[in-house]
Amino acid sequence: MNELINYNNGFTDGIGWHWPIAVYLLLAGISGGALIVALAIRYYKNQSENTAVYKSAALVSCSTILLGMVFLVADLTKPLVFWKILIYYNFSSVMSIGVAAISIYIPLTCVLVIYAFDKEIKSWFGFLSPIINLLNKLRGTVEGASFFFGVIICAYTGFLISVLVRFPMLNTSILPALFVVSGISAGTAALCIVAKKGFKEDSHSSDMQILHKIEWPIMFTEIMFLVMLYVSLLVGGAAGKNALAGFHSGAWADVFWFGVVGIGFTLPLFLNFMLGKKVAHSATVFYISAISSIVGVLCLRLFIIYAGQIFSI
Repeated sequence: MNELINYNNGFTDGIGWHWPIAVYLLLAGISGGALIVALAIRYYKNQSENTAVYKSAALVSCSTILLGMVFLVADLTKPLVFWKILIYYNFSSVMSIGVAAISIYIPLTCVLVIYAFDKEIKSWFGFLSPIINLLNKLRGTVEGASFFFGVIICAYTGFLISVLVRFPMLNTSILPALFVVSGISAGTAALCIVAKKGFKEDSHSSDMQILHKIEWPIMFTEIMFLVMLYVSLLVGGAAGKNALAGFHSGAWADVFWFGVVGIGFTLPLFLNFMLGKKVAHSATVFYISAISSIVGVLCLRLFIIYAGQIFSI
């Protein structure tokens, strides 16, 4: 059992974590980020109805965290005994603490799906109405807990890899904050796509305007944390300077500058502010901007995972 929950196994030489972990980190970030943003809008506007953004957040948060768990379990050395982690907890392990949080978070997202589509569920499965009515009495508490655990899930993905002391790019307190902000960025983009494409939400509606407006401060906060990460390595002695090479040399430096900076940051800014107003407000630009934000966050996760492990002490 100790071997099962010791996620440092495999880090004695070479790459211990591969791309499935990066995808898991992306999906968990999208899940928590989408939930945080949608519930924040709901609280801010004091909404009681199930809006398109709320329904989108319920679907996105539940589906992405479940899919993310598939990638996480698939990357384990012994995936078929993953269930043991759900029974035996070691709270000195960040992995085990994260599994405990996810074990609470996943049921909460499932309940949010029930809240979001309660009318549809009642019309299809009338016998479930008493259960749904009972759950509705706890709605405020469930939504508050979901918001809290959404933040925990986003931050946990950063804490998960920041405890690896042999990797200066990973072993920094900046990483959890960076993962929260980038998760919110990707989650906001996912909400925009699902709300518009799946629920035909008008891109000029009040909720969509809020999503569009918060994209830019979120992006600049993400850039700020990346600059902080760079500077912390720059002044971090020989080990930090060695890890700093990950930004400037090798294939993963290309992923950072082309994927994160180029696709994730520059492309959305160019499409929205450098082109004509008519083009910038088109559906094509809307979807390209949202997709590029998600691709940028995926590239960030890949860069952190691979470059962080390659440039170790």
